[in-house]
Amino acid sequence: MTGGESAGVGYGVWSDLIGQGEAAGRLVRAAEAARRILGGAGGASVNAMTHAWLVTGPPGSGTSLAARSFAAALQCTGEMPGCGHCQECRTTMGGTHPDVTIVRSDQLSIGVDVARKLVRDCAMAPAGGRWQIIVFEDADRLTEAAANVLLKGIEEPAARTVWLLCAPSSQDLLPTILSRCRQLNLRTPSVSAVAEALVRRDGADYERAAIAAQAAQGDYERARTLVLDPEAAARRTAVLRLPMEARDIGRALNAAQALVDAADAEARAATEALDASETEELKLALGFGQGKGAGTARGVAGSAGLLKELETRQKRRLTRMQRDALDRALNDLVAFYRDVLAAQLTAGGAGPEPVHPDLRPQVAEIARHSRPQDTLRRIDAVLRARQAISSNVSPLLAVEAMAVSLG
Repeated sequence: MTGGESAGVGYGVWSDLIGQGEAAGRLVRAAEAARRILGGAGGASVNAMTHAWLVTGPPGSGTSLAARSFAAALQCTGEMPGCGHCQECRTTMGGTHPDVTIVRSDQLSIGVDVARKLVRDCAMAPAGGRWQIIVFEDADRLTEAAANVLLKGIEEPAARTVWLLCAPSSQDLLPTILSRCRQLNLRTPSVSAVAEALVRRDGADYERAAIAAQAAQGDYERARTLVLDPEAAARRTAVLRLPMEARDIGRALNAAQALVDAADAEARAATEALDASETEELKLALGFGQGKGAGTARGVAGSAGLLKELETRQKRRLTRMQRDALDRALNDLVAFYRDVLAAQLTAGGAGPEPVHPDLRPQVAEIARHSRPQDTLRRIDAVLRARQAISSNVSPLLAVEAMAVSLG
């Protein structure tokens, strides 16, 4: 292990990456090679660096954080890449560096207009003289047309341009983009690493932190929410009552309605204040209520269209957040039935650690009163519901069909 790799998880911007020592070490070596490029070096000494990267990994692995940390390391002027103390590191991680564009989407998809603007912007020389970097946190949401536009920018990059794309897996992007990117795959952090981070950073009790980390399947942000937000913990508990409720069709349908309502409430709670702030800011910019005369109450010409466009974006954001909340709930259900299947197949012997260790009695009861093939059928029902929702089937219809199948 090189000095850069060993330090890659213990200092500066790299210290917040949980359980990604190998990936961090690789990015540190690339940043060191990038410094040599800036110094005029070439050949094998700079092979660790390239102009386009694809960072993939399961939810909670830290793909976006890894990409931002790498961007900071490339801009860093400290002794070691990603020192975390220099102005370049601080502004990059804070999202204010003039040569680092961070693209994230709260919409269901990303269209060609965004891609075209990025391709235009990345052609500019970096103001700071180092690198022009685009961190694309939701590259998997590109439409096919937008991906083809982006491909042109990646195929013909400016000399100091670096593309950092993030996606859950390489299958989420066009093969033509994949062929032009160097791939870095992150892994799910271990439960112990996430639990220790919760104790260290958030002051959580270790036992609660360990249960939350296990339930979140290594997703630090999800585990943190379960530890710090009582409402989130209550929603998880309510979701995981569904397997017991599903034995009665009436109760199953009521539970399905409650699950969808909870996802809707969670999404609205997260977006209502932001929606109101965005609308007020746009109205202010358009001149609503300012000046004198009858026209000022309605704002400038074209205001209605701009407000309608904002409302449409806000509705799409709400839809995405509702789907995300439902997807988390359905993931919890899949993990519950995985625990049931493990209990059935091991018949009380040693098996894998349960995802929901706080629900052992419920898992044991369902395992005793069903067969492994029943459990596999139920897992398949949950997965079908996820697929249906992603295909724009009404969430309530998809979840009701699933709930009936769980009986």
